[in-house]
Amino acid sequence: MTENKIRAGIIGATGYAGEELLRLLLMHPLAEIGGISSVSFEGQKISEVYPSLAAFCDMVLTDEDAVIANSDVVFASLPHGLCEEKAKKVLTLGKAFIDLGADFRLYREEDYQQWYGLEYKEKQLHEQAVYCIPELHRGLAGGKRLIGNPGCYPTSIALGLAPALKAGFVFADDIIIDSKSGVTGAGRGLSQKTHYPDCNEAFSPYKAAEHRHTPEIEQTLTELAGERAMVTFVPHLLPVNRGIVSTIYAKLKQSVTLEEVHRSYEVFYQDEEFVRVMPLGDYANLKNVTFSNMCDISLHMDSRMNRMIVVSTIDNMVKGAAGQAIQNMNLICGLPEDTGLKLVPPAF
Repeated sequence: MTENKIRAGIIGATGYAGEELLRLLLMHPLAEIGGISSVSFEGQKISEVYPSLAAFCDMVLTDEDAVIANSDVVFASLPHGLCEEKAKKVLTLGKAFIDLGADFRLYREEDYQQWYGLEYKEKQLHEQAVYCIPELHRGLAGGKRLIGNPGCYPTSIALGLAPALKAGFVFADDIIIDSKSGVTGAGRGLSQKTHYPDCNEAFSPYKAAEHRHTPEIEQTLTELAGERAMVTFVPHLLPVNRGIVSTIYAKLKQSVTLEEVHRSYEVFYQDEEFVRVMPLGDYANLKNVTFSNMCDISLHMDSRMNRMIVVSTIDNMVKGAAGQAIQNMNLICGLPEDTGLKLVPPAF
């Protein structure tokens, strides 16, 4: 480290999550950029790819080995199937690795095979890896060197349901989740569905009941409930740049008032800086979390159907990706968890 700062490197710095990591790390008071890499733009300045970074960061994009050599903590923002080899390189050198992709999120290799079509090549790495939503798993992360950073949809959903499942208010095996994400969630590579004429003035579900985040969602909810959780998960593409709104429907096990549920959420999250439980009658709105590491949760009840309704909102690029990754870096490096993450959402 230089002057006690963490040297942070980013592999895959030109994707949306990689650029967001860089933007946030540039504002982190105890971090400096050790290196950034990109296969597509190697040799170019990052500010040539993202002109908004000009004068803030004009570093040249190198190869991954240079990033690893010059960093204490390496973030990887890459498609699934690419990070086991990179994690092995980093851990062999005694450094820390945080994967923003899917390679270290699932405990069971069978789930990874079923949903991603690949096998674990470095099985011993998965025994060392920790999946960490800090508000729910921080006790597992301290001193670890390999973190599977959670997905954006699963983060919004787990935070939205954790108090209810822990308290045993709802049935874990009959949960319906309707989630909407901004277009950045699809990544920087252009596809027909994210082409401007197709996504502007449009709103549509996709991958209904077959999205790859499903096993990650069920894995975390099962842990919280202490029994097998099963969900119907339907994501939607929302024609905005960033943000996630997850509306969650869960059948109540017992007679409980909305006020009692709300109080349990307030107690559960009373010490969590990045989670806000909205007053009863208010609705969580993605506008109020944009560009921040916050999760807003509002609670509602369908008394006629004996069903609890949770609305959970996050910024998919911050709390759903880069911000949570930095929160995990702070955890494993022994820093205050909110370091570099006191990001106030803009009002408009």
